[in-house]
Amino acid sequence: MERDFLPISRADMKARGWDQCDFVYVIGDAYVDHPSFGHAIISRVLEDNGYKVGIISQPDWKNPASINILGEPRLGFLVMGGNMDSMVNHYSVTKKRRKTDAFTPGGVIGKRPDHATTVYCNLIRRTYPTKPIIVGGIEASLRRLGHYDYWSDSMKRSLLLDSQANLLLYGMGERSIVEVADALNGGLDINDITFIRGSVYKTTNLNNVEDYLTLPSFEDIASNRRTYARSFYTQYCNTDPFSAKTLVEPYEKGKCYLIQNPPQMPLKTKEMDHIYALPYMRTYHPSYEKAGGVPAIEEVKFSLISSRGCFGGCSFCALTFHQGRIIQTRSHDSIIEEAKLLIADPDFKGYIHDVGGPTANFRHTSCDKQKTKGVCPTRQCLFPTPCKNLRVDHRDYLTLLRKLRKLPGVKKVFIRSGIRFDYLIYDKDESFLREMVEHHVSGQLKVAPEHIADPVLQMMGKPSNEVYKRFLTKYQRLNEKLGKKQFVVPYLMSSHPGSTLNEAIALAEYLRDLGYMPEQVQDFYPTPSTISTVMYYTGLDPRTMKPVYVATDPHEKAMQRALIQYRNPKNYHLVREALEKADREDLIGFGNKCLIRPPGSHKHPGGQRHAPTGKPTKQAGSKKPAPKNDRNSSSGGRSGRQGKNTKTTPNRNTKPQSNSRGSQNRGKPNSKRGKR
Repeated sequence: MERDFLPISRADMKARGWDQCDFVYVIGDAYVDHPSFGHAIISRVLEDNGYKVGIISQPDWKNPASINILGEPRLGFLVMGGNMDSMVNHYSVTKKRRKTDAFTPGGVIGKRPDHATTVYCNLIRRTYPTKPIIVGGIEASLRRLGHYDYWSDSMKRSLLLDSQANLLLYGMGERSIVEVADALNGGLDINDITFIRGSVYKTTNLNNVEDYLTLPSFEDIASNRRTYARSFYTQYCNTDPFSAKTLVEPYEKGKCYLIQNPPQMPLKTKEMDHIYALPYMRTYHPSYEKAGGVPAIEEVKFSLISSRGCFGGCSFCALTFHQGRIIQTRSHDSIIEEAKLLIADPDFKGYIHDVGGPTANFRHTSCDKQKTKGVCPTRQCLFPTPCKNLRVDHRDYLTLLRKLRKLPGVKKVFIRSGIRFDYLIYDKDESFLREMVEHHVSGQLKVAPEHIADPVLQMMGKPSNEVYKRFLTKYQRLNEKLGKKQFVVPYLMSSHPGSTLNEAIALAEYLRDLGYMPEQVQDFYPTPSTISTVMYYTGLDPRTMKPVYVATDPHEKAMQRALIQYRNPKNYHLVREALEKADREDLIGFGNKCLIRPPGSHKHPGGQRHAPTGKPTKQAGSKKPAPKNDRNSSSGGRSGRQGKNTKTTPNRNTKPQSNSRGSQNRGKPNSKRGKR
């Protein structure tokens, strides 16, 4: 059979000679058959294993008939809310409704419900009370146990309970979904499928559960924030497939238990290669043409996913919970073969937009131990200082980039995934940095120092500001040596736990001295399953159980956000109020160091709007940065940090389903972050 989209109607099924699907896959996004989208990978993996999969995209959740357009599946329903968490997709950090949805035809908002996974499952249950329902994707993955919900400002039960689904698959689900399908196909009852790694199930007793850790009950974490902080850190320390224990979360005074099995083992390179070589159509379904297509495809259409996972361990990123900290990579041959498909596309103009993953310059495990024993449960590879066992080596990634540059028809290969600048400068061999500057920067390099105040960086799990300064110095030196005028665009975050008005003002002063005002403001977004979100809710650092200052008042958060853009006249009153409240009236006046003028004076202090490489004075301008991957997306790529920006754009990571900053997955659809 020729390559084609999977069925979305009875007519499509008939054309394939099908009377019934094995699985009906209900998704909150438009149907895009591209490996940056989790639903595409999962459906193609099932097809590759002999199963018939039909797609119901964005059903009308108010109409039960919308779930029946493909009939009853033989084995069960699969449900995924989308490549991006539906709540992050719908609301900004200020809880205002967004105006567009990059994962919907025409970018129209409102084609999926809030908490889409739960709503779709309940819709299915109304018609099929006993049919197996398996949920996955970023939304389910990060809500697999009891969690804090920012949008309702309350604790919520596991999504598995509220959705009435039978089984929840977390993380990147290629192996687990096939194991579940084979078990169902072999006649096993869905309630007896309790042995799959990377799954969560419910039970009324613990008779068959072995070697487990019991977490505090949901009732206890809902009533005591300190207990929740401790429970979360236990979960955080059990995310590695080599060392993780089975976790048990009791509900209703022991009447019900949620069982989380250890994560799936990392995919081998050969497995990754096979998955990305499946017969994807590499675009959205043609039925969306009249609506203008699906905007999210534009960010990933000419990008390449080279890796998964991230050992960076940023506190605000959910990648640890979703893709894990062990790096998984594709071979050079696999990536080059996909690059040839891009080159053959009639719309290809000679530019490969990205080659990366959640973190582009991670192409191997951070140390050799991880290959057999996993990552250290309570230690980070890069924070607060590099581990003595850290292996810093860019040679494999550099070799890959050189091969791609030489392909006929390729003019430029850019790196737009996140570059971990601290890891980069720890490399004593400057070959990668030099060639990155010479060949792979499209005028501006986006990096994420996040802040400049060390107390805030400590809470973020980021290196000290001194490390960022060292990177800027090296980057600037190489640009000057190569005769290039390329700039650094720093991603900075306001209101992260640990940031008081004093730290926010220090950040504004840094921007003043740099002569730079960011055009995108990134306010910390508390999304499920991140250390930073636990800090936001509990006021405690779960790693140490020490108190942390948290700006939770919307007005104070607005002041911290305004300070990042203190030159914007619309922010004048907020900036002035912040300075007065912090007793920093010395920054209100006519001197060169002042941020704003006194009331009644219209002229703004001097300085330029944009900044280049890192030079503190006489900075040149730059264009507005391209949209960055959202780390609340799930597809296989630069995911984990959900909802970093106040605008919604498709991805980096963190690349749609399984790349974001209050979490996943960095708005590229998840080309690199995760699937079911």
